Amino acid sequence: MKKSYLLMMATLLVGMIVLSGCSSGGKEKEDADGKVHLRFSSWDSDESLDLQQALVDKFNEKNPDIQVTLEAYGSDYDTKIAAGIGAKDAPDVMYMWNYPQYKDALEPLDEYIDAEGDKYKENFYETLWNYNSLDEVTLGIPTGFTTHGVYYNKDMFDAAGIDYPKADWTWEDLEQIATDLTNENKNEVGYAMMGKPDPYDFEMYLWGNGASYTNEKGELAGNLDSKNSIEVFDTFQGMLKNEVAIATEGDGATEMSTGSVGMFVNGSWSMKTLEDAGINYGLVEIPNFPNHKSASIISSSGVSISKYSKHKKEAFEFIKFWTGEEANQERINYELPVLKSVVKENKLESDEIKGVFYRMLERSEEYTPTSFKVENWSDISEKLKLSFEQIFNPSQLTKPKDALKEAVE
Repeated sequence: MKKSYLLMMATLLVGMIVLSGCSSGGKEKEDADGKVHLRFSSWDSDESLDLQQALVDKFNEKNPDIQVTLEAYGSDYDTKIAAGIGAKDAPDVMYMWNYPQYKDALEPLDEYIDAEGDKYKENFYETLWNYNSLDEVTLGIPTGFTTHGVYYNKDMFDAAGIDYPKADWTWEDLEQIATDLTNENKNEVGYAMMGKPDPYDFEMYLWGNGASYTNEKGELAGNLDSKNSIEVFDTFQGMLKNEVAIATEGDGATEMSTGSVGMFVNGSWSMKTLEDAGINYGLVEIPNFPNHKSASIISSSGVSISKYSKHKKEAFEFIKFWTGEEANQERINYELPVLKSVVKENKLESDEIKGVFYRMLERSEEYTPTSFKVENWSDISEKLKLSFEQIFNPSQLTKPKDALKEAVE
């Protein structure tokens, strides 16, 4: 499920191709046997793809008049989707995440949803609808998500005689624990953070201190460089300066897998990495800043219908199956279910690990990423990356106040 939400080359490609879109409508045709044939694109390429194919086969068996073909694009997903959209030949049903960029090529789904009745929509978490909509128009049906939490190495905590963190802890608590866990003789450090954070993800820390990158007009000044924002950057840089944290190329899961890192923040993707490495880990909510409650960015995926599909009704029938209870249950080992009924049946909200992701989801429902609010997100993202490099690169460690002032000018 995880896509880097800010694939800049894909973004540029989409823009160019959509503008130059050519050719006639989609190429879907009914065969001589009268069946409707649908194309369904997926970005998965690992073992979960086998499960997806099995689910597609099950749908085809249950719906003999509709036949779905799974197209696995893997790492080329964005390029192939952009090309298909430009040629007006995109798959009928597509995994989707970058709604701001693809919105003009997607079919609005509100009429289909309304026709299913209130109970259909209410079974999904409201926050996930927000992440699959733009300007109050639903463009995708939620199919997977993750929020973020703090992974911690229980064995390192036990060896240091430190209590496991609890949901109401603070960033001051985390820094103290990171200090206590750091042991130069053992080559162990308390906390790992990305040296080059994804701007989309990092905004959650600003939310947790009452700040944001921009206002509704997309203005950085007075927002990115606000007092509360600077406090966030100071907190992370301070841990680097005090050498109780390290800046990593990735999210920190690799370093924890070697037993050299005590804590890092990430989504549900890291669970398998740590389990495969045999790490005895726990998960807890992101710490709070004073007088604020932490929040998390939501990495959400949905399934959408191409505006150019000639079989939209049948496409939605497939989407209902793909996002329904049976398919949610089948995919439970690969992604967090998006249906409340499935979550309740499996008691996931009380699960020691997965429950954290659902609690962070509830905490974060009031926030909207800047990337969803402004038209110039690509420009803002590039500015943020430059600032992050100045602030978090161990060879620079520019004062956040100075770096952010430069970014907003």
